[in-house]
Amino acid sequence: MTLRDFRSLSLGLLSLIATTTLAATTPTGDDGLSPDLSDNIHQLQASLIEDEVTGSNVVLVFKDGREIFSSVKNSGAQGDRDITEKTLFPIWSMSKPITIVAMLILHEQGRFKWDDPVSKYIPCFADLTVKDGDTTRPAKTPLRVIDLMTHRSGYTYYPMVSGIPSTHDQPQQSQTTFANLQEFCEVAAAYPLEFDPGTDYIYGINQAILGRLVEVLSGRPFATYLQEAIFTPLGMTETSFVLDADRRARFHPLFINSGDLKGYTFLLDELNYDPASKAHFGGEGLVSCLADYARFCEMLLHDGEFRGTRIISKASLAEMVKVRNDDILPGFMPGMDMGFSVFVLSDPVANGSNAPAGIFGWSGYHNTHFWIDPENNLFAIFMSRSREFNSGIPQRLRAAIYGPNPSPEPDPG
Repeated sequence: MTLRDFRSLSLGLLSLIATTTLAATTPTGDDGLSPDLSDNIHQLQASLIEDEVTGSNVVLVFKDGREIFSSVKNSGAQGDRDITEKTLFPIWSMSKPITIVAMLILHEQGRFKWDDPVSKYIPCFADLTVKDGDTTRPAKTPLRVIDLMTHRSGYTYYPMVSGIPSTHDQPQQSQTTFANLQEFCEVAAAYPLEFDPGTDYIYGINQAILGRLVEVLSGRPFATYLQEAIFTPLGMTETSFVLDADRRARFHPLFINSGDLKGYTFLLDELNYDPASKAHFGGEGLVSCLADYARFCEMLLHDGEFRGTRIISKASLAEMVKVRNDDILPGFMPGMDMGFSVFVLSDPVANGSNAPAGIFGWSGYHNTHFWIDPENNLFAIFMSRSREFNSGIPQRLRAAIYGPNPSPEPDPG
C-alpha cells in the first residue's frame, strides 16, 4: 500500500490558493541582497511544489529589525493543508540550537565546565566502549561535555528516520521504547562508539544526551527548563515537545516523495508527541511555528538579547559559532564548517550564493531551514513538512536572497 491510499485519512480537500504574501518589500540591491528577492523566492516556493520536493511552504526574511519578506505558498493538493499563522511544524534538528542555548545558559551560571566528563553528571557514561572491527575495546578517552556540543562524541544516528528497523540495543530516539531521557542514556552508554570521544566528528544523537544533562544540571525536567529559561522569556508560546488534541489539529501533514511513497499523510510522525511521555529529545523532538522560531532567531541575531531581555551573553554566542569541525559534509553542505551544532559558512563560493562568510544556522529532517546573517543584520527561515530531506533548499534560498555567485573566470592557463 502506498501513501496515495492514505490520503483519504487527511482532513479533506484544500481550497486552491495561490501564493499569499503576508508582507513584502523588495530591497534595492544596494544592501547586499538581490534586487529581485521577492520574485526569486516566489519562483523558488512554486518550483519546490511543482517539482514535488515539498508541499505547502512558507518563507520569512527579517532584516534591520523588521520583516522584509514573508510568503506562504499553498499547494492546493488533496491531502495538504493551508499554512496559517497557527500551523505547527516538527522542526526536528532545528531543536538542536535550542538545546545548545540551554547548555550555554547553564555554562554561564557555572554549573559545569566544557571539559568535564559526562559521567560526572550521568554516571552510566563512565565505562564506554569503542567499535574495533568485529569486536569492541574500552574507550581511550572519556566522553566530555564539549564532545556532545560538537558532535565529537563517537555517537552517530542509528536507524530511526531511514525506514530501516533498528536493533533492540541501539539508542534510537523512540518515545515508545523509552519513558524518559535517563533510560535513553543508559542504552546509549551501553552501545559502542564509532571512535574514541574527542578524536573525530560524526553527526549524531548528542543533543538527546544533552537534554538529560540539562535535567541533572538544572534539577528540572528538560521541557520545563526550556520553557522557563528560553520559551517564556522569548514569548515562544507554541514551541513544545507535545501535541494535545488542539495542537495536533494544527500539525501540518507530511508530504512524502520517497521511492513508491508519494502523497500526504499523518501516519509517519516517527515521534508520538505524547503529552504523557518524558522522552523529550533535544536533538529532534520539538514542534514549533514560524513566529516562535523567528523570535529565537531574532535573539541569536542580536547577540543573545531579545527586545531588552538577555538570554545568553555575547561571549556565549561567540562560543556557539566558533568553528570546531571543518568541512562537515563535503558535497552535501559545501562550504560549511560546524560550531556548537550549527553550520558556519566558510566558503560562500562553494555554497553557491553571495551570502557572506560567517552566516550560521541549521536545518530539520522535514525540510525546515534557518540561518543568521550578522553582517547584513538578517535572518531567514523556511518551513515545510516534507520528505525526503533536500539540502539544496537552503542553498537555493540563499541564492534567491543574496543573488547567485557569478561563474568563476576561466583559468587562462
